[in-house]
Amino acid sequence: MSTATLDRPHRPAHPAPQAGSNFSGTLGMLRLYLRRDRIALPLWVLLLSVPLSSVYVGSILKVYPSEAARAGFAASIMASPAQRALYGQVYNTSLGAAGIWKAGMFHLLIAVAVILTVIRHTRADEETGRTELIDSTAVGRYASLTAALMLSFGASIATGAIGAAGLLTTDIPAAGSLAFGAALAGSGLVFTAVAAVAAQLSPSARVARGFAFAVLGAAFTLRAIGDAGSGTLSWLSPLGWSLQVRPYAGDRWWVLLLHLATTVVLTAVAYRLLAGRDVGAGLIAERAGPGTAGTVLRSVDGLTWRLDRGSLLLWTVGLCLYGVLMGSVTHGIGDELGDSTMARDIVARMGGTSALEQAFIAVAFTMLGMVAAAFAVSLTLRLHQEEAAQRAETTLAGAVSRTRWLASHLVAALAGSAAAMLVAGVAAGLVYGTAAGDIGGKLAVVVGAAAVQLPAVWLLSAVTLALFGLAPRFTPVAWGVLVGFVALYLIGSLAGFPQWLLDLEPFAHTPRVGGGDFTAVPLLWLLAIDATLIVLGTMAFRRRDVRC
Repeated sequence: MSTATLDRPHRPAHPAPQAGSNFSGTLGMLRLYLRRDRIALPLWVLLLSVPLSSVYVGSILKVYPSEAARAGFAASIMASPAQRALYGQVYNTSLGAAGIWKAGMFHLLIAVAVILTVIRHTRADEETGRTELIDSTAVGRYASLTAALMLSFGASIATGAIGAAGLLTTDIPAAGSLAFGAALAGSGLVFTAVAAVAAQLSPSARVARGFAFAVLGAAFTLRAIGDAGSGTLSWLSPLGWSLQVRPYAGDRWWVLLLHLATTVVLTAVAYRLLAGRDVGAGLIAERAGPGTAGTVLRSVDGLTWRLDRGSLLLWTVGLCLYGVLMGSVTHGIGDELGDSTMARDIVARMGGTSALEQAFIAVAFTMLGMVAAAFAVSLTLRLHQEEAAQRAETTLAGAVSRTRWLASHLVAALAGSAAAMLVAGVAAGLVYGTAAGDIGGKLAVVVGAAAVQLPAVWLLSAVTLALFGLAPRFTPVAWGVLVGFVALYLIGSLAGFPQWLLDLEPFAHTPRVGGGDFTAVPLLWLLAIDATLIVLGTMAFRRRDVRC
């Protein structure tokens, strides 16, 4: 070998991209993401757009064909704070405004879809090492984030466009149809940017999803309280902005500027945070642990507590704040009805303002139960994450049985979600009882409303555990199961789904607390299903190989 050959500098086979090519490979990454989401993405786009004309507007036209009938329908909604909190207000009695009233929940569902999509293709890929492997080739620093944003932005716009196109085929005003489609797309754009920022904060995809869902939960809470009351708090929430566009009731296009401005600012923040951190790291740096393990870490239960205590604290505080807000607006919520004689007559037929307050508490804690179910899924998915990272194999190599290891994480999920729900119930009950001058009575009702949600909350943890034992590769599908349950609860009956399908949704079976018709039978059935799925998942895990 010549001296010239020895002195020749080494040239890598794939030279790193130059400073000006941070977006190199973006289109290739986008094609990869489209292939990975070839089933899930078209599914949620179509589910959030196609039913608008055929289900919502069509059903209202069939049941309330006249202006007078829709006036009574709108009055009954405005007389029910629980309905307003769940779906928003009806701004007039036109076919368009009444027809898309329940479709207001699509703004929440599209936010859930884009959060899961963006986190999957950004932080989750970094956590598993895929991003580092891809970035070692001729792919720019911003390619992965940009492709994920393009995918989610495009899906959001497509959802709004398809929904608006379907509404244009009906006899309702075209301008309102376009306004609703634009508002739906705007919700997707905002929470795509929220997820992009969340993906920069922590090395863990689970924590990133938790942060994004916390923002979504706060947005929904502010919107719900605002619409149940005077409407002021709705302006502090992106979900509230989407409803304030008021399709078919004035078409306030200027509100969409709030969506666009927020999206641009948060997207710029996401890129700035990405530029200032290493691949695989997060903005919130991980603290170095002590040199020696404490006494708590001498058992597998202590290790699980150490892993999950941060999430437990954050979720409990978040749910508690939700409870305080809901409790603070429950008493006297009937005073928000104004002087409408029709609304007052409807309230009297419904049992008075006390019945309205009980209905509001039931709806509020059903929504809280769905949030707690997301928490339970997140904690149970720790099993999958520990196995995928090959830490489970190390733990099980010691004097720890598979059942004991699995039980430690399951207990954390069940007990953690129960604690968060009950603490939120106590907080709401104390605030509500103080305002009503009956702490003992109101506290018992509210805590009971929180407790009856637990069997349904635990069902999601049991489903996650069953997937982990039977098909570990598909364990994250538990998020899809949760989204499906939420969608069934919100749109199932209006969409005309068969009763057997509606019965699959667990939160529809929770009994009302505070009335005379309470029955524990649905709760016992849910607990039996929970136990069956847990036993099935445990037995399957004990018989299969640990992934390494």
